[in-house]
Amino acid sequence: MKQVLFCLIVCLISENVFGQDKQAYVIYNGKGERVVYQNVVNVVKNSDLLLFGELHDNPIAHWLELELTRDVFDALKGNIILGAEMFETDNQLILDEYLNGYISQQRFEAEARLWPNYKTDYKPIVEFAKSKGLRFVATNIPRRYASMVSAGGFDTLLSLSQQAKLYIAPLPIEYDPNLGCYKSMLGMMDMPGKGRSNPEFFPMAQAIKDATMAHCIMENLRGNHVFIHFHGSFHSNNYEGIYWYVKHKLPNLKIVTVATVTQDDLSTLNQESMGIADFIIVVPDRMTRTY
Repeated sequence: MKQVLFCLIVCLISENVFGQDKQAYVIYNGKGERVVYQNVVNVVKNSDLLLFGELHDNPIAHWLELELTRDVFDALKGNIILGAEMFETDNQLILDEYLNGYISQQRFEAEARLWPNYKTDYKPIVEFAKSKGLRFVATNIPRRYASMVSAGGFDTLLSLSQQAKLYIAPLPIEYDPNLGCYKSMLGMMDMPGKGRSNPEFFPMAQAIKDATMAHCIMENLRGNHVFIHFHGSFHSNNYEGIYWYVKHKLPNLKIVTVATVTQDDLSTLNQESMGIADFIIVVPDRMTRTY
């Protein structure tokens, strides 16, 4: 009896002490069931492609990107390829030159068009790739070409030189304006088409990014390797965007998607986030931001 009472007291104390820990994140599957981090690693290592959707200013997402890269690298004995939205296709040469040791870190960071939060959020992954001799693919369309589409639609790309067209997905671009990710962009505030000849061009600019990233991923797939790609969650949520373009060409490819969301309460997955990805990383709303 004393032993039972002692165990109950210990359990109550443990609940009071450890139940107060602040959680930095919780991972759910698409059905809203909690899963452990290792479950994500196990699924990813048996896939062909991981589409990791982040919130660009979220430190937890960036940390988990690095940790997952390391752990899948270890699980597969180095057989991974990396790629990211944050690097544009016409910067592949300078990225390769840096990774291969031809130019200095200072030169690379000065001449590549890096995002403002590169040093805090993406540099650790690039440096990991460099240290392990990994392929790192710059997948995003040069922003000047995305701006052309935003202003005038896909047809504006037809006038580009053959050299310029090497940096974008092959034309003509397949496009489904009824996909939720593109339809929702038309309803966004401050996007009524001021300064644009047609507001419908704006989601086309998103689509050309998705199509180009998907094309670059598919061009760099290798057997027995997992391609890990980093991008904003909007580019793969609800199995649209990049996912749609890849699956359209390679329907049998094993793709795992990850999304990042924030919530006030981490105890359950909010209804609006159900099913948006295979795994959903939920981070507290009050989490500090990287910029």
